[in-house]
Amino acid sequence: MTIILDFDGTLGDTRSIIVKTMSQTLAALGYANPGEEACASTIGLPLGASFMKILGIGRDEAARCEDTYRRLFDENNRPGTVPPFPGVVSTLRALHAAGHTLCIASSRGRQSLLDFINEMKLTGVITVVVSANDVEHAKPAPDMVKKILSATATPPSEALVVGDTVFDIDMGRAAGVRTCAVTYGNGKPADFIHADYVIDSFDRLTDIVKTIPAQI
Repeated sequence: MTIILDFDGTLGDTRSIIVKTMSQTLAALGYANPGEEACASTIGLPLGASFMKILGIGRDEAARCEDTYRRLFDENNRPGTVPPFPGVVSTLRALHAAGHTLCIASSRGRQSLLDFINEMKLTGVITVVVSANDVEHAKPAPDMVKKILSATATPPSEALVVGDTVFDIDMGRAAGVRTCAVTYGNGKPADFIHADYVIDSFDRLTDIVKTIPAQI
């Protein structure tokens, strides 16, 4: 099975650093801060789209926010700042050892993802990484999933998208694959009504994966 994983709020606990960096960006550029929940509600979207959503600005100004954010994020992101959620590393290693193909589909930039994978010692466990830079249409469009399915020669019936927001679930559904929502990230229960599975801890993913072949 090919398991397609979101990063922010699913594998890595990035909420604090993202909200902090967004707040710093808004302050640096003279924008009013809409609050932590408003900032967190955009996690999962491409960075420019996040600023467009919370500020109601155009693409050019969003690009200026994005550039400022990236500079500040690099300053804030020190080793250990973004820990994996409980059970993530051990579960991914176990799934990999069992023969499953593990991939990441994230709105985060590619180099940032590769750095986090390396820091979490998951190099070699993650087979394919698709970032917002790698597709024409980011989440919730199905492009990321379709790119991974093509790269791994996986039919939709043998794939599972795992994420913490409605953007992940909608992306998976649009690509015709099963979806699994995690509740400990940035989403709300109402976001998961269309998910095929919902889990409260990442290690439950192993049980979910075991049930899927019988359904194909």
